[in-house]
Amino acid sequence: MSANEAKWKATQEKVAFLKQFPGLLHSWEEMAGRTVTSVTSVDHSDATVLMLDNGTFAVVPSLAPKPQQLRDGIGAVRTQLNPLYPDAWARYDILVQRDQEATRMARMENILGAIQNNLEQIPALKDRIRSLVKQWNT
Repeated sequence: MSANEAKWKATQEKVAFLKQFPGLLHSWEEMAGRTVTSVTSVDHSDATVLMLDNGTFAVVPSLAPKPQQLRDGIGAVRTQLNPLYPDAWARYDILVQRDQEATRMARMENILGAIQNNLEQIPALKDRIRSLVKQWNT
């Protein structure tokens, strides 16, 4: 076996062992009902080690979810959070409506701008738009 093959095999064995390290949890569900006893940041990483009251532990990523993950995650537990933070949900619902309206207006502005910018290069565009408007009005 070459030195490179030996190195690869040694690394694979080490990683396999780490993945099965005693006390290491492999899912969030395994933490249910446990109490976190310590939180340790990992140097040179955004990972954190959560030690639990029964000696088990989890190595977890940073608590900096992407906006979509944050929205989906908070939304998934809305029924549990709503009684605790009703004012926050009311504010969030207003912000969602504002964002949806801003998206609608931006799309309309983009479409109208595209039409206006292309009228000179595509003269038939005016006739096609008139035809569409007539269809909508009937």
